Amino acid sequence: MDRETGKRVAGGRPQKQPKEKRPKKPSRLTRQQKVLIAVAAVLAVVLVGVLAWQSVFVRPDLEKEKPVGGEGSEAEEIDYGDGVQPRADGERKTKDWYTVLVLGRDTGGGGNCDTMMLASYNVTDQKLTVLNIPRDTMVNVPWDIKKINSVYNWYGGGEKGIQALYKEISQLVGFTPDFQVIVEWEAVGELVDAIGGVWFDVPRDMQYWDPLQDLAINVKKGYQLLDGDMAMQVVRFRDGKNGYNNGDIGRIETQQNFLKAVIEQLLKIQNVPKIKQLVKVFEENVKTDLSYQNLFWFGQQAIMGGLKMENIKFVTMPGNYSATCYSRTYGNMQSYVTPYPKELLELVNNELSPFVEKFTLSDLDIMSVNSNGSVSSSTGHVEDGKAAVAPVKPSKPETEPEEPDVDEDGNPIDPGTGDSPETLPGDGGSGGGTGTTTPPEGDGAGGDTGTTTPPDGGNTGGDTGTTTPPEGGNTDGNIGTTAPSESGGTGATDPMEPDFSIIEPAPAA
Repeated sequence: MDRETGKRVAGGRPQKQPKEKRPKKPSRLTRQQKVLIAVAAVLAVVLVGVLAWQSVFVRPDLEKEKPVGGEGSEAEEIDYGDGVQPRADGERKTKDWYTVLVLGRDTGGGGNCDTMMLASYNVTDQKLTVLNIPRDTMVNVPWDIKKINSVYNWYGGGEKGIQALYKEISQLVGFTPDFQVIVEWEAVGELVDAIGGVWFDVPRDMQYWDPLQDLAINVKKGYQLLDGDMAMQVVRFRDGKNGYNNGDIGRIETQQNFLKAVIEQLLKIQNVPKIKQLVKVFEENVKTDLSYQNLFWFGQQAIMGGLKMENIKFVTMPGNYSATCYSRTYGNMQSYVTPYPKELLELVNNELSPFVEKFTLSDLDIMSVNSNGSVSSSTGHVEDGKAAVAPVKPSKPETEPEEPDVDEDGNPIDPGTGDSPETLPGDGGSGGGTGTTTPPEGDGAGGDTGTTTPPDGGNTGGDTGTTTPPEGGNTDGNIGTTAPSESGGTGATDPMEPDFSIIEPAPAA
């Protein structure tokens, strides 16, 4: 058959028409293929989760340059002047060893940085050491009151104040901390509330009231669950009815024990889901040059890495806590804490410093008070030149007693009335020999045997003469006993007995 015409061709065999092909049915997935797809999906989810996890927990970068004043700060670089320049680099003992300066600002008490801690966290070996630096620590500054607590306000607070404070602390330990965290005290209470409270053994009854700060403290002694408000009262208490005998050192000890309790609570795995609440607390109350992801990384390393309470050490700066130095401003002796160089160096090299190289005294700026009352620095340079020499304490000028005015007969004239005493007949004049001089309304007082009595019972005094002020007062010549009006005896006046049934106002905590 001709293909073009469709006619049969002679002698040819008829050809079959081709059948239309039907589409094949799709083949079913094998079991192995299904398993592979499921595994790929799980891996994809895990990968997304890992990326999300990594975005939440970010290891701090020690190589990244950052402003000293905090993230985004425009603060200028620290000027160390003639002081020691702290070490900022060098070989580290381990790869993940970080130092963080923690400053606690008391917003209710004027914004002072009264709490200063240097935390040194060896993540590799899971060891944490926290050094408390007392607020009365003497530092090398050019003004009169050399307490480290005065630095922040001297520079007007804000970034300049924090920078200056950062400088002084770094000169105490010889190296610049890697990061800093500035915490408003209110954050302590909010953090405690965010983790559901903290069990703590309050060491004493705490009662204190300061209306100027609107501060009222009233917490009973004993082991109890503290909420945020009670926690704030405990960490701020210092003075009052049951105040610490050792002042600020007692408060530091309580704060250290309380922070241990907080850390123990935070390390519990059940607090991991509370990250959102913790983030809010940090956002509102914390200023730092660490990112929140960095802070969460520290938390992750502590919880997952197995940081144990026995590997957390709180120490207070070793030093003389009874040092005193004269203040030119206030005209009195001010109390200070002066570091013990040898003990502080040992602590720095063995516990705090992340560097392999050992520090020496030449790396520190340690202040001390000399026996003559002058101050010295381990660097040999004292910023305040007046304090480098023995102080000259002002004394009250000695004044010669004025000669009394007398009349033409040599009798003294009363400066109040301008009159001289009236002399009666006799040999003694005004109290000599056996003569007697009796002014108006006199009762007697005199010389050896004579008696002179000025108006209303006064006395010009002899060896055994007696002066009796109005209404029963008494002054004896040689014995010298004085009784004020309407009282007898020795004239001692008992102050009103204070009422300890109420909480008395006390100096600012």
